[in-house]
Amino acid sequence: MQKDSLVLVTGATGFVGSYLIRSLLQKGMRVRALRRKNSRLDLLAGVADKVEWIQADVTDTGALEDAFEGVTHVCHCAAIVSFHPKDADKMLKVNVEGTANIVNLCLDFGVKKLVYVSSIAALGRATNRPHLDESCKWVESKDNSRYAISKYGAEMEVHRGIAEGLSVAIVSPSVIVGSQYWDEGMAGFFKKIDQGLKFCPSGGSGFVDVRDVVRFMTLLLESDISGERYILNSDNLSHKQFFGMIARELGAVPPPVTVGPLLAEVAWRVEWLKEKILGVTPMVTRESARASVTNYTYGNEKSRSVFGFEYLTMEQTVRDTARQFLEAKREGFVLKFLG
Repeated sequence: MQKDSLVLVTGATGFVGSYLIRSLLQKGMRVRALRRKNSRLDLLAGVADKVEWIQADVTDTGALEDAFEGVTHVCHCAAIVSFHPKDADKMLKVNVEGTANIVNLCLDFGVKKLVYVSSIAALGRATNRPHLDESCKWVESKDNSRYAISKYGAEMEVHRGIAEGLSVAIVSPSVIVGSQYWDEGMAGFFKKIDQGLKFCPSGGSGFVDVRDVVRFMTLLLESDISGERYILNSDNLSHKQFFGMIARELGAVPPPVTVGPLLAEVAWRVEWLKEKILGVTPMVTRESARASVTNYTYGNEKSRSVFGFEYLTMEQTVRDTARQFLEAKREGFVLKFLG
C-alpha cells in the first residue's frame, strides 16, 4: 500500500472493527471510519481522535457516497448478529443490502481492495458434513440460522462485485475471542464463569483470537490476493473444553451441568414463554439453543498456507483475556484491549 492510501472501515465501533483500526493505526495507515449517531467509542479509547469519522450507516447510500471520497481500500466489518426471529428483516437489510451498497460504491469509486468479514456460518451447516473448509458450498439446511442466511446473501453480493472486476478477499472467522465489553460476546463468558455459571452446552465449534483476525485482514489488505476466501480458526474445541480453560485461568469452578439437546429444547421454550408473558429479552432462542449443542469443526490449512501465518493458541488467548478480565474486575470492570 502506498503512503497516500486511505482505508475506510465499516463496523468501526464494534469488536473486530475497533481492533482492526488499532492495528491499522499502529502500521501508520490513514483511517476513515463509519459510525452511527449514537455509537459508543469506548472500544477505541485512546485512538479515536486519530480516525477521520463519518456519521453514516451502511444502508444510507447518500451518506456513504461522501464517505468514499478519496478512499483507496475498504474493510467491511459492519453486520448485525442475532438469533432472535424479530431481527430477521433487519439482518437482511444491514447484512445483505448494506454489503451490496458497499460493493457498489467500491466499484463506482474505483477502490483498489475490499476485505470483507464474513462468517463460518455462511459456509452452510448440515449434519452430514461436520467438518467444513473453504471448498464447502452453501447447502439449504435446518441447521442454518437466519444470521447464516443473511451472511450467505452478503457473500453473494461480494461475489457479484468480484465478477464485475472488484478486487476482494473474504475472511470467515470462527468464534472470535478477546477482551472487550465484559457483558458482550465471548468476553461475557469470562464474567459469567467467574460469577459461577452452572450450565455448559454439549456442542463445540472453532475459536480464534481477535488479534489473529485483524492481523490476517491487514496482511490481505496489503497483498495482491483477490477472489479468495479464508477460514480463520485457531482451535476446534468443545464448549466444555473452552469453558474449562476459562475457569482454570480465573481460578473458578467449571460449569457443572452439561446441557444436551433435550435440555436445550426445554430452555428455549421456557425463555420464549417468559418473553411472551413478561416481555423480557430471552437468554436463548430456538436457533441459539440448537446451535449450542451441535458440533462442527473448521479447517485452517488454507489460511496457514499464505503469509507464513500461524495462529495464537486458544490457551494463550484465554490466558491473556483472563488476565485482563481479572485486572478489569479489580478496577470496576473497565475496558481492556489485547495488545
